[in-house]
Amino acid sequence: MNFPQDLRYTSEHEWVRVTEGNIATIGITDFAQGELGDIVYVDIDSIGNQLNANEVFGSVEAVKTVSDLFMPVDGKVLEVNAALDGSPDLVNTDPYGEGWIIKIEMSDPSQLEGLMDAAAYESSVAG
Repeated sequence: MNFPQDLRYTSEHEWVRVTEGNIATIGITDFAQGELGDIVYVDIDSIGNQLNANEVFGSVEAVKTVSDLFMPVDGKVLEVNAALDGSPDLVNTDPYGEGWIIKIEMSDPSQLEGLMDAAAYESSVAG
């Protein structure tokens, strides 16, 4: 399992990568995609919305289940990964790269300090 050091993680298995300034990319972790199994659809209907941390910004549908996606920090949804429309399996094959889900403008980047680093997240899922 992969736990990139440059990311911050939530207990709900989302990851956050700050790309520049207060812009961040969000996806689900390698652990999460493995637990969900083959992802067949990614549903994001929150583009343009200002959401608070822990609010649902969309969902991923796997063969056997649907799982909500939660905002790790407060922010406005700027972009959805259009590649997921035709290839939702990118979330399975490259969860930290081509399988990213949304980009946001963070309202308060200091909220990242409240998220787990790679070591803490790895410990949380190792149990």
